[in-house]
Amino acid sequence: MNFTKLIKSLCKKGLEATFNTAPPLTFEHLTITESTQAQYGHYQCNSAMKLTKTLGESPVSIAQKLKKQLEQDALTQPTPIFNQITISGPGFINFWLNPDYLSTQINTQLHDTRLGVVLEKPLKVIIDYSSPNIAKEMHVGHLRSTVIGDCLARILRFLGHTILGLNHVGDWGTQFGMLIAYIKVVVPHNLQSGKFNATVSDLVQWYKASKLRFDTDLDFKKMAQEEVIALQSGDSEALRIWQDICEISRQSYQAIYNLLDIEQLTERGESFYNLHLPDIVKDLQSKNIAITSNNAQCVYLNGYVNREGDPLPLIVQKSDGGYNYATTDIASLKHRVMDEKADWLIYVTDAGQDQHFQMVFKTCEKAGYYNPETLKIDHVPFGMVLGPDGKKFKTRSGDTEKLMDLLETAIQYSKDILVVRNPDEDSHSPMIEHAATILGINAIKYADLASHRVSDYVFSYEKMLKFEGNTAAFLLYAYVRIQSIQRKTQVNIGDLLESGVLITLSQPEEIALSIHTLQFSEAIENTVRELLPNRLTDYLFRLAEKFHIFFHHCRVEGTPQQNSRLLLCKAVSDVMHQGLLLLGLKPLERM
Repeated sequence: MNFTKLIKSLCKKGLEATFNTAPPLTFEHLTITESTQAQYGHYQCNSAMKLTKTLGESPVSIAQKLKKQLEQDALTQPTPIFNQITISGPGFINFWLNPDYLSTQINTQLHDTRLGVVLEKPLKVIIDYSSPNIAKEMHVGHLRSTVIGDCLARILRFLGHTILGLNHVGDWGTQFGMLIAYIKVVVPHNLQSGKFNATVSDLVQWYKASKLRFDTDLDFKKMAQEEVIALQSGDSEALRIWQDICEISRQSYQAIYNLLDIEQLTERGESFYNLHLPDIVKDLQSKNIAITSNNAQCVYLNGYVNREGDPLPLIVQKSDGGYNYATTDIASLKHRVMDEKADWLIYVTDAGQDQHFQMVFKTCEKAGYYNPETLKIDHVPFGMVLGPDGKKFKTRSGDTEKLMDLLETAIQYSKDILVVRNPDEDSHSPMIEHAATILGINAIKYADLASHRVSDYVFSYEKMLKFEGNTAAFLLYAYVRIQSIQRKTQVNIGDLLESGVLITLSQPEEIALSIHTLQFSEAIENTVRELLPNRLTDYLFRLAEKFHIFFHHCRVEGTPQQNSRLLLCKAVSDVMHQGLLLLGLKPLERM
């Protein structure tokens, strides 16, 4: 339930009835916020001062008249929304929500499988995320794109949209000519069996060696360039080696996707669009969008300049006739709109590519590949993962941290913590192994999602695995505690639901917990509106906090309110469970 919108609507209606405003007021005239102090109720309206000029009266007078109108309106309601309305200071209006009204709402949500979240008008949404490079190992830099993209896909799918997640892998270009040439010259025995035999680590080492040789050996450079031509021309041997390289890489990052629980991600690499690139350049030329500059085909857009203040080109064909990322991104956008019939495109990449994508979008709009009136398009940029020194996260040797190493280390940290917390459990027991894997992966994903997307954040195993603060462990602990309460009472929750037992609210902690539980749909709205997963993590963190406050002040087991409070716990548990799933995290029943 969106209490903010509800109260805005009631205030707008009340002001219009009282002051007969012309032109009518809009939501922008009203500011409704949650109260930060209990003595000021649950919500506040801080708009009276802003409306003084519009309504021609003092803030206090406006507030008093609105209060009177809202109280009159309440007389017509079967269950009034507000229990109390007061005025404080220079016209601040304070609202206390009625416990009986909240009881009705929380009982309704308890029986709603969608937890108050309404399905939206379905759209075809394509989300471009993760995008590792073939013949390279996934590293820490791929973490944010992967988990943010997956989270957005889960939330939008939950809202009823059709989602196509695309993994735009780097699987084409000069580097493959270098790699194929190196394999043929230096490690030809890998080709003798007819089936390519190597690991992704081998590919990484061979690529580094081939790049060094490409830069220093003219004969090798010529051979590599010939292999690129052979590959692009469809040579059967070059294609076979390239396909084997892709498959080896694919198996490597699939192991990571399995650990991270990344599903429904379709691979569609740069090679998919290769045949379309010449036509893209020709079309841009025919429309006078691409022009020749230093033998390259460039697009110049108003407002884009380099550091020297000169016009900044978007190069769609290099002087040697080759294509680059811009060409492929233009071709992929055109395909997603015209062939896939997308209504909404989302690109999840690092913030350093923001200008590139803005130029690609403007070029495609100028070329008529999409209409901004009918296609929604968003670049979702994110900051870097930093090490303890505040610099780009690297290993002690200075290399970029491999993502698999990061995940395995987090699992081991989690295992060590759980062994200490469960001294009677064997360190190699299935329970410890299972819980450690879930806790470790959840911790990494949550720490990433809980950081504001556009900001850098410092990676810390110690911090992300704490059981206090805004961490996955804290949320899981709250969820596990609810399951423990339900087990201890030995009451069948399903029987309570079927028998018509209702949640009744009387204590302040019960009321506060119910209000926040009912705000789940508003948290989803906020997350989608800004495409910021931390809006959802912040909500769930506060939900866990409010549950722990409730737990310490409102005993459940063996009290007259036991069944009501059990159902309130169930309502919290349902939201927590669904929220964790939307983040891409796995709940735990025991820890």
